[in-house]
Amino acid sequence: MADEILSIKAAIRNVPDFPVPGVLFKDITPVLRDPGLLSTAVAALSAYVRAREAQVIAGIESRGFILGAPVAMALGIPFVPVRKAGRLPWDTIKASYELEYGTAEIEVHRDAFGPGERVVIIDDLLATGGTACAACELVERTGAVVAGCGFLIELTFLNGAAKLRRYDFESLVRFGAGE
Repeated sequence: MADEILSIKAAIRNVPDFPVPGVLFKDITPVLRDPGLLSTAVAALSAYVRAREAQVIAGIESRGFILGAPVAMALGIPFVPVRKAGRLPWDTIKASYELEYGTAEIEVHRDAFGPGERVVIIDDLLATGGTACAACELVERTGAVVAGCGFLIELTFLNGAAKLRRYDFESLVRFGAGE
């Protein structure tokens, strides 16, 4: 599987100055367009989730939906969307976090997770760790347990791992500064 993971890393496209000048955006659409690479990513994340004995997948909007839903389907476990504030139709709880260029909020339905349920959070990218930590906070506020966090990409130079040090996490590919 190591060669396949390297192929995923090679397929990720750099987009300079998006969404703001100075940011080097990691575009995963070439991975999503290749069924073999997407299958490899889902299989690797599924293996991580299975090892964490997760009972539920929480996918962070929006690319966490793309990766998390097929992992949940592959393992036969529920999928819960973690959405941007104001997009869920029922009673929600919210958590705020800081971005590189502002602040934001995410939310889940108040009854999204059962007490003690083991939840793995899935997203495409670990950067500063703010979004992932906010998602972990939401899971814990429902009484569920964060069993881990799985990411397609980690930007190691932004040190998001330091914010997640309380949690187990896995990143399939890592990029350093300038990569």
